[in-house]
Amino acid sequence: MEIEKSTFDVGSLQARVDSYNQILANTDNYRKDWSDHLKPMIVNGLEQIVKSTGLNAKIEIKDNIRNLEVIVLNLGQDVSGIGEKLEGSDKTRPMIKNKGALVFQQLFNGKLLILIMYPFIEGYGEPRPPRTLEILRPHEMKDPFLLRYVEEFMKEIISWEDYDDDMDETAKVNPIGFNMIEDNLDDITGT
Repeated sequence: MEIEKSTFDVGSLQARVDSYNQILANTDNYRKDWSDHLKPMIVNGLEQIVKSTGLNAKIEIKDNIRNLEVIVLNLGQDVSGIGEKLEGSDKTRPMIKNKGALVFQQLFNGKLLILIMYPFIEGYGEPRPPRTLEILRPHEMKDPFLLRYVEEFMKEIISWEDYDDDMDETAKVNPIGFNMIEDNLDDITGT
């Protein structure tokens, strides 16, 4: 049985096919814009911010996977000041603190993901999940946005570092790992 071409109304399907083809073309254009404009703009802008503020941070470029590149404003790692006693010894093993990072990541479709990686102390509770600030098309990213992202990043880092009980009671996040302390207290008290 042969179906005649005229029996199909492909109007709505054609609109989807056209949309799909446009998205594929956009991905190619976004990737080109990343290389030609966006990546240098982000790196140069972050370098200027670090230099003019004296922020102790490194700008890292992770480009080992083409079209999934990442630019990181990394505050680095340091000894946290907390140490775990080694069993049967008077020595302690220092716990390392990752100080946090602001991430600009090229997505699979060429768009730009901006997120905050919160500080955490290795071996002390669970790290807080990253916070997505925004997803943009490359042409939507403007120079002033960098300053806004770094300001939001620093606000979040300061809040983490200066954690106390003034935190919103409705927040369900344990930013530093206090459940570990409660669990240890339960072990000690036998409850």
